[in-house]
Amino acid sequence: MSFPWIKRMDKWLPGYLCSVISRPRLVNRPIHLIFALVDHFEPPAPFSEKDIKTGSERISRWVREYPPLIESFVDSDGFHPKQTFFFPAEKYHKTYLDGLTHICSRGLGEVEIHLHHDHDTEAGLRQKLCRFRDLLHLDHGFLGTDSQKRPRYAFIHGNWALCNSHPGGKFCGVNNELSILKETGCYVDMTMPSGASPTQTKTVNAAYYASDKAGQPRSHDYGLPVRVRPGTTRQPAGKEGQRATAKEASMPAAKEALMLIQGPLALNWRWRKWGIFPRFEQADICGSNPPKPQRVNLWVHQHIHVQGRPEWVLIKIHTHGCQTRNMRVLLGDPIQELHRYLTTHYNDGRNFYLHYVTAREMYNIVRAAEAGATGNPGEFRNFEIQPPKISPF
Repeated sequence: MSFPWIKRMDKWLPGYLCSVISRPRLVNRPIHLIFALVDHFEPPAPFSEKDIKTGSERISRWVREYPPLIESFVDSDGFHPKQTFFFPAEKYHKTYLDGLTHICSRGLGEVEIHLHHDHDTEAGLRQKLCRFRDLLHLDHGFLGTDSQKRPRYAFIHGNWALCNSHPGGKFCGVNNELSILKETGCYVDMTMPSGASPTQTKTVNAAYYASDKAGQPRSHDYGLPVRVRPGTTRQPAGKEGQRATAKEASMPAAKEALMLIQGPLALNWRWRKWGIFPRFEQADICGSNPPKPQRVNLWVHQHIHVQGRPEWVLIKIHTHGCQTRNMRVLLGDPIQELHRYLTTHYNDGRNFYLHYVTAREMYNIVRAAEAGATGNPGEFRNFEIQPPKISPF
């Protein structure tokens, strides 16, 4: 018998136990749940007409079936569920992105950068990222922009191997990947957790900054937690508050390091295999692991947050939405059950407020919290990185 939670315990267990010990015990209500579903959206590589046809059919199904499934659900700000499609650079085909445009133009998602590479070089990585960044932004209207109108992007690493973290340099090859990501316009990485994979970081259930360590892989194993900076003035929500706190947010950690926002990793003792062994929770939604209520409660309970702002809880869940075995969950009753549970149990307007966000919006809210913002986090969705051209807002 196999139990994934036993694998790589040396990597994830100490960090998980630390996250349990440091979890806040008393948090003022209401609690704001900031919920992001990030999708490693991987259609077939367009090597042949058959591949393109298969990929296009899957994306057409998303365009046809996804909006009607989720448009009956709204969060406390009046937004529908949002999905961030991290699209792999090596699988680009114009037809694929044209399909996602239909979803994103309705305010139901955004497109960001995903990349699989193997035994790469610094120059090769930089070229891949810059080429795909500009292609998404200039040709398709995707990716947000900074105050100087430069395209910026969120990132998820293929095969979880961020910063050359897989043994033997497989699926990466670049030790200083964090610096290159930052240099090319990446503002946040959302790769983790990888759970039983050897790429799993020793930091668990956290939002933190990490910097490259010269010549070493796995520089993101540890970092500095994102926290409300001492002495920041709590600004009211609204445009004036956003302008003031955005200026304060230009801090050294953000300039010199890359922010990483992790999804929840835990042992689920309330949903046991054979009634005995805990199931391993690593924040994924797939055909064999649908988003049951017990899992949702566990995601909330991990209480990932910016230190000093425990009432704003970050929940980043991932999936592989272009794989047929997962589409029955993501384009069927299970995804509706997820949103029905979220909106009925965590959006009562008294104890809980729910906020559906994209990866970009989650980053912006984290940066606002870091700069001392309070109140409704939903008002800080565009705090630092502005919406892509394709956005209807």
